[in-house]
Amino acid sequence: MTNAAAAPRHEATWLGHPRGLLFLSFTEACERFSYYGMVALLVLYMVQQLLLPGHVEHVAGIQALRHALESMTGPMSTQAFAAQIFGLYTGLVYLTPVFGGILSDRWLGARVTVLIGIGLMAAGHFLMAFDWSALLALSLLVLGSGCLKGNIATQVGHLYPRREEDRRARGYTIFSTGINIGATLGPLSCGLVAEVWGWHFGFALAGVLMLVAAAVYLMGLKHFATEQHRSTRREARAPLTGPEWKLIAMVLLVIGFGLPQTFAYDLQFNSGFIFLADRVALDTPFGHVPEAWFVSEDSFASIIIVPVLIVLWRWQARRGKSWSDLAKIAFGGVLQGVAVLSLMAGDYFAGEAKVPLTFAIIAFAFSGFGFMYQWPTTLSLVSRLSPGKTVSLLMALAYCGAFVSGVFTGWLARFYETMAPWQFWLGSAVMTFAGSVVIWLCQRPLDKASERLGSAVAA
Repeated sequence: MTNAAAAPRHEATWLGHPRGLLFLSFTEACERFSYYGMVALLVLYMVQQLLLPGHVEHVAGIQALRHALESMTGPMSTQAFAAQIFGLYTGLVYLTPVFGGILSDRWLGARVTVLIGIGLMAAGHFLMAFDWSALLALSLLVLGSGCLKGNIATQVGHLYPRREEDRRARGYTIFSTGINIGATLGPLSCGLVAEVWGWHFGFALAGVLMLVAAAVYLMGLKHFATEQHRSTRREARAPLTGPEWKLIAMVLLVIGFGLPQTFAYDLQFNSGFIFLADRVALDTPFGHVPEAWFVSEDSFASIIIVPVLIVLWRWQARRGKSWSDLAKIAFGGVLQGVAVLSLMAGDYFAGEAKVPLTFAIIAFAFSGFGFMYQWPTTLSLVSRLSPGKTVSLLMALAYCGAFVSGVFTGWLARFYETMAPWQFWLGSAVMTFAGSVVIWLCQRPLDKASERLGSAVAA
């Protein structure tokens, strides 16, 4: 059983778009505020409080989790254990939307599923305000994100008739801007609150924003597309052809090519926060800079680079020198490599002294630039290459790449404390540069193969 949606007719507009877009964008901005605000605090909260004696004994289920993880990885230090929990959490957040989509399509519909997701996430953020419920809170946040993440984005598309592809694309651009605004403001606000009043107040602020998200979403229900029930019988589908299977293999290959850059990006938000707290000179003449604010810098960099990229890509197109999608993904890896090289250089040249703040600022700015070159381009490429029968599944698998990265980098981060920080970041840079070289070398044969297979499928 699936749920279709009929776009509302004669709907009042906002910025030339259906008014429902305003409510969906604001809801998603609140959710991203909460998510990134909490994530910006999580690693340091575990290392500096939750997993220390006097606190860890009170966390329900923590010893069972540690035993399960150490049975696979061997003994872990407090820092390695925190990195593994963080990696599992951020990875599972990108896996559960697959199941949230199934829940919405087959049983509950997008509206009910989103409301369940908001409720679970609000409960999870408030439970993070207590040591004993930390693991329960993270579990609820993972489940809530799974219910909300994909389904609210799907509702944006349902606001527009099928024929209005350009208008729909502009609507998603506005929606994405709301995401980045929330991701910028969340770490700034939660980080400041945690700095002044303590960790738990920072987490509670994230919960408050999820209550705001619930109120906004309920206010906008009448402006959303109407969900229509379809027959419970599964529609017969023609089997995939040989060229379609080859296109699917190519899409999976492209997703895999982007993983080294994603690994480096995720490490910067895992071990990177330990590096910021221990090695970077965060005390300035204007006061202490909270580590969480660097997440906001990354998100803000992702916002300000967009108009630059639009102008650059239009200029390249006019001169007949447009880059292929794979070339853009490769260059995104180069920018991410520059980001972690900045952390490496700062640690290497600082020696025993604190790393100047400038190196961290450069690192998180370039990570935002690289992300906008790689991730939206990857989604566009997956959407373009995927056979029509499999596009939803393959888009979900693209997000599952983030799940693989989160889990893997949670394990990889354990090596941060076994070597000098500059060595760790140098290894991360080599990894992402190597991935970019592989993509660059493969781009022409893959582009030619995709054109040939696309023509065969269309025929």
